[in-house]
Amino acid sequence: MNKVFRAIIVLSIVWSAFFLASCDVSTAKRQTNSNAKRPLSTPQVKSDKPKIVAFGDSLTAGFGLLEKESYPYLLQEKLKADGYDYEVVNAGVSGDTSIGGLERIDWVLEQENVQILILELGGNDLLRRMPVAKMKRNIAQIIEKAQAKKIKVLLCGMFAPPNVGAQYQREFQMVFPDLATEYKVEFLPFILENVALNKDLNQPDGIHPNAEGEKIMTENVYKVLKPML
Repeated sequence: MNKVFRAIIVLSIVWSAFFLASCDVSTAKRQTNSNAKRPLSTPQVKSDKPKIVAFGDSLTAGFGLLEKESYPYLLQEKLKADGYDYEVVNAGVSGDTSIGGLERIDWVLEQENVQILILELGGNDLLRRMPVAKMKRNIAQIIEKAQAKKIKVLLCGMFAPPNVGAQYQREFQMVFPDLATEYKVEFLPFILENVALNKDLNQPDGIHPNAEGEKIMTENVYKVLKPML
C-alpha cells in the first residue's frame, strides 16, 4: 500500500508539472484524430511466435526516441536474454486516447497468436478532461475484446493531479484499480516508477523518458509481466 500511495503522490506531481508546462493540446487532438483513421505502424511480423502487444500512447510508442530505445524493443531484448520466445509488437500511438485505442484495438488483435496485451492509456483523456465514466467504458471494452480472444491483459494505471479537482481526481484514479479488480487482470500502478521527476532519466519536456529512463520503465513492466509468461 505504501508503494501505491507513493506512486500516487509522485505521479500527481508529474501531472501537475505537465499541466503547467507549455503543451499544445489542440495539436495532440489533431494527432489523435489522424492516428485513429490511419493504419497503425507496427514492426513487421517476422514469425508465428506467441506475441505480446504493447498497446498505448506516447509512453508506449517511444516518443522522441529511436525504435531501439523504446520500451517494447527493450522488452523484446530482455525476454530473449531470459530465454522467453515471444515477439513484442509496439502498438503505441503518440497522442492516443481511450477512444482512439478502442477504435483500433480490433485491428491490432487480429494478428495471429497474440497472448498478452500490455494496456497503457488514459493520460491524454486526462489532459482533455474526458468524462471519467466514458474513459472507463472505453478501457473496459478494450479489456473485454482482449479477454474474448483469451488474451491476458496487463493494465497500467495512471493518476491525476490535484488541480483537476478533488472529485475528478478521485474518480479518475480509481478507474484503473477498479477495472483490474473487476476483470481480474494484472495491474501495474505506475509505469514511471523511479523515472518520473528525475531530469537525468527524462527528455527536456520532463514527461517522456529518455533512453536511460526507458530501461527502468522496461524493468517496471517486466516485473509484472514475467509471472504471466
